Amino acid sequence: MQEVSVPGLENHGKDASVAHPAEDRTTSVPDKEGLIVRSPEFIDLETPVEYFNTWLTLEQHFFVRNHMHEPSISAAWSLSVSGEVEHPYVLTLAELLEMETHSVVNTLECAGNGRAYHIPKAPGAQWRKGAVGTARFCGPRLRAILERAGVKRGGKHVMFRGLDDGAGKVPPFLRSIPIEKAMHGDTLVATHMNGAVLGRHHGFPARSLVPGWIGAASCKWITEIKVLTEECDGIFMSQEYRISDQAVQPGEEVRPESTHAITALPVKSLITTPADGVTAQTGTIRIQGVAWAGEADVVRVEVSVDGGASWQDAQLGSDYARYAWRQWSFEWEIPRDGEFVITARATDQLGRTQSSTPAWNPNGYLNNAVDRVRITVRD
Repeated sequence: MQEVSVPGLENHGKDASVAHPAEDRTTSVPDKEGLIVRSPEFIDLETPVEYFNTWLTLEQHFFVRNHMHEPSISAAWSLSVSGEVEHPYVLTLAELLEMETHSVVNTLECAGNGRAYHIPKAPGAQWRKGAVGTARFCGPRLRAILERAGVKRGGKHVMFRGLDDGAGKVPPFLRSIPIEKAMHGDTLVATHMNGAVLGRHHGFPARSLVPGWIGAASCKWITEIKVLTEECDGIFMSQEYRISDQAVQPGEEVRPESTHAITALPVKSLITTPADGVTAQTGTIRIQGVAWAGEADVVRVEVSVDGGASWQDAQLGSDYARYAWRQWSFEWEIPRDGEFVITARATDQLGRTQSSTPAWNPNGYLNNAVDRVRITVRD
């Protein structure tokens, strides 16, 4: 997989006090611009961090993660509700759009974001920092859809079936969530994103939206909701997006029975400005970024300009939503010329703070190590 692009984005959304090196990237995917190609076959597109200098990520800049080919959706699309329910039924798109809606601002992140920084390398798309984005999703509450069907007492998990096209070679994309999360008022069947109808790359006509959890839980192009007595056993639940119950070392065998499905995102932050490798002049520059913590709130972001030897508090931005990242900024008076390592770390309301290095696992999931950028300062 290759990183390719077009010139012209060197100064987009960047601090004018910092000189940024030119970067070349391109996508040939309609409705997307300036993104990094991680897989041209199944369309995996990563967002450059320069696009994270706004609270909501524009759809044309929002990352794309596909496990198979994107499906062609026909006018006859429908959404079935079945399984451990009293009254199975089917919703047409018109009926779904007639239901009462709820909106949730959510930071959606692929569980493999940051995989490229694992040592030794883990298999899978080599995401760096940009398999993440924040958007306002809108649609009916999943709870309302389930209540209409009447969930039986034995219903403990809710499965989504996506229409991802594996051309007969890959099993269907099936994921499930516990009934408690499914019945939460912020879990949606989303039909809109940032005020517009979902785009093709983001799940049109409907996707699940499981706020605060890894992106794989928010299945795209869903066509079936099924209430189960136990966790779904499809390969994207039983084999993928799982992590060991205990810390493991590279090369150590991980037995399936000692793993669990990944759910909520950990606390994490990114530095969006200045960019890694830039040259700046002495004086004051603004260091800024974003931080999120899944279902928890970010309560503190600290910045170090000496490689982690000392830390100072950054200022959190005013935009806030429960499952969304917080923007943050820090004014730095550069003391001299030379080489500097800028580091950022976030802490959430549960007291979790980012570690200095990734917690290794065989699939490179949940890398939430502190972010670092290196800059050169010249008079």
